[in-house]
Amino acid sequence: MRGDRKLFDGLSFRVTAGQALAVEGANGAGKTSLLRMIAGFLAPAAGRIVLKSAEGESAEAEERGKSIGWLGHQDGLKPQLTVREQLDFFAHLHGRKADANALERVGLARQAELPCRYLSAGQRRRLALARLLVSERPVWLLDEPFAALDTAGQGLIAQLMARHCGHGGIIIAATHDPLGLGNESLKL
Repeated sequence: MRGDRKLFDGLSFRVTAGQALAVEGANGAGKTSLLRMIAGFLAPAAGRIVLKSAEGESAEAEERGKSIGWLGHQDGLKPQLTVREQLDFFAHLHGRKADANALERVGLARQAELPCRYLSAGQRRRLALARLLVSERPVWLLDEPFAALDTAGQGLIAQLMARHCGHGGIIIAATHDPLGLGNESLKL
């Protein structure tokens, strides 16, 4: 629900290891709201969201969130921190060691010591991708993953998504653009 408006009803889907699901629909159809519910940021008005893993099954938002990596519209970057400091912070937050290769993999190695306030929108998106990589979460929720990226950046995220799914990860992406992964589509 958004205010008094019901966005969707009777929605049911399953995504298994190695799969990607593209959630498509017009602006305001509820794509981002669906991702936010899966992530545990919003509670569903009815029904439940269940994550099954080798450790068991959980419908609890807090527990589900431990398996989810988020790439949304807001980048959550501190402008005064350098690119490397920002990535180190998020690696520590996820209980991981900083991965120097993550900046190389997203094309930001040369900007490692640059304060985030000087990054372009595309560079900020690339840093958010690096943060997603260091989180090492099996489920990626991507809200408009190609936004603000140039052609090379779009190719990069397509490659990272393919690799994530190839290693048994799951992707659920709200998008207007094809993911290029042979994925299933859910239309809202």
